[in-house]
Parts: sequence; C-alpha cells; structure tokens
Amino acid sequence: MTTEIRHIVFDIGKVLIHYDPNLPYSRIIPDHAEREWFFANVCTHEWNLEQDRGRTWSDAEALLIADHPEREEQIRSFRKYWHEMVPHAYDDSVAILEQLIAEGRDVTLLTNFASDTFREAQERYPFLKKPRGVTVSGDIGLIKPNVEIYDTHAKSFGLDPASTIFIDDSYPNVEGARAAGWHAVHFTGAEKLRSDLAAHGIKV
Repeated sequence: MTTEIRHIVFDIGKVLIHYDPNLPYSRIIPDHAEREWFFANVCTHEWNLEQDRGRTWSDAEALLIADHPEREEQIRSFRKYWHEMVPHAYDDSVAILEQLIAEGRDVTLLTNFASDTFREAQERYPFLKKPRGVTVSGDIGLIKPNVEIYDTHAKSFGLDPASTIFIDDSYPNVEGARAAGWHAVHFTGAEKLRSDLAAHGIKV
C-alpha cells in the first residue's frame, strides 16, 4: 500500500511565478551575443545562486566589479532591476496551490531565493503568504538540491518525509528531495501537475 500524502511542498520560481533575467537585460545589453556572454561569464547562474545561499548583494557586486570594472553598471543592474525578472504569476499553478489550501491540506514552500528579494516577491504576490510557512535558502545558508535543506524544512514544519510530495521545475532539485526520502514531481505545467498529484491520490 502506498503512503498517503499529507504534506505538499511547492518551489516558487518557474512554478508559481515567472523568472527570466533576460527581461531587463534585453534592454540593458541589447546585443544578444553580448548578453549571452555576460550571463555565461559575469552574472552567471552560479554567482546568483550564492545570493540564494545568503551572500549579500553588496558583496556579490563587489566581487564581480573587481574583475569587470568596466561593467559595473550592468552588474549592479541585476539587483536594481530584479523586479522586472519576475513579471507575473502562473495563475493556473497558483489556482492549484490555493485550492489545496482551501481544502485544508498542509501546504508549505521551499525555495532557493535571496532573503531580500523573497520579501519583495511576497509583497508583490500575496498568495506567497497563504501557505503554512516557507523555507528560504537565503535565510538559512543552504540551497537545493543539497539534502540538508529538505531535512531542515521537514524538521522545521514537522513533515514526515514519506508522506511529503515536492514540486519543482528543476530536475536536480526533484532528485534532491527524493534523496531526502520525499516523493517529488518535476513541474512542467499546471495540467501535468494535476495529473501528477492525482497519481499520488490528490485530486485538484
């Protein structure tokens, strides 16, 4: 007999809200090839992930500006125009989240997010305050897919890993959750999420 799912944990970026750094940078660095170079060599995914781990923006900017002083303004634009990178919510996914909460299910959030930008996102997207709670990587100095962040979340919110399902758009993060003993599904869209939840006995 399969374990009943009693805890549902959502990722945020690219699951509940859209995220794309190209949105402001297509204006800041109009040349496509140069913009690709900039994201591959200056404001890289790995660099941004350290802010998700808790590094301050001022430290992050100083590090890059030391190596690329001629690009100071472009580097500082990442935080300055961050709000443009998250222009809208995915209404169909949010509807699933809100329905689960309305039905009385236990819903929490687990996200790789810098502390300050997460609070900004919460103000812009009030539904992020509706779940029972949230673990923000930047608050605790751990990031997905590190198993410790899943263990910390489970302990913080009293989740039984075997009765928990996690939803994330990043497959490595899905695998991290499974390594922590959770059930997990790879998010590719709301309809697929509905069928994945149904397969785990959760009808929405």
